[in-house]
Amino acid sequence: MDEDALIRAAQRGDVASFNQLVLAYQSQIYNVAYRIMGDEAAAADATQETFLSAFAHIKDYRGGSFKSWLLRTVTNACYDALRYHKRRPAESLEATADDDERSLADVLPAEDENPADAAERSDLRRFIARAALQLSPDQRITFVLSDVQGMSYEEIAEAMNVSLGTVKSRLSRARARLRDALLAHEELLPDEFRQ
Repeated sequence: MDEDALIRAAQRGDVASFNQLVLAYQSQIYNVAYRIMGDEAAAADATQETFLSAFAHIKDYRGGSFKSWLLRTVTNACYDALRYHKRRPAESLEATADDDERSLADVLPAEDENPADAAERSDLRRFIARAALQLSPDQRITFVLSDVQGMSYEEIAEAMNVSLGTVKSRLSRARARLRDALLAHEELLPDEFRQ
């Protein structure tokens, strides 16, 4: 994929080229939105909002990392949604019913893993995901981009439009809060990490 050529064509109004960019990035953008929002429907909405906004503003894109530009757009869409839900809290009946459901990847052990270890891994993963939802939006987004998506501090700073020091401090605070939450539920930790 020649990303630069697709971007230039999309800036000229070529919808097919923009659609190719969407196909290239939609999974990653949805994954980030889901990790931040913690809800499939909210993540789908944020993903859709991201690409609608990106299409509307593609002419404003001035180069650099297109991925970072999209990540900045999705984090802004998530911020907006989180602020909206904070002002108008509501819990979906569907979300409540699905709370205990697990995906097959969470339940089934890997070929070389025993079922007890797979269950512990699944419980730990779900606990961390729930604990991450308790972080402030700034810390949650930084944590997701760093520790879930594997982005560098520089990429996160560009995507969130903040300084490198801000990224480091937010990530440090997020990790400290998650560590404290895990230590309060030590039974979820693998044996080698228990005190």
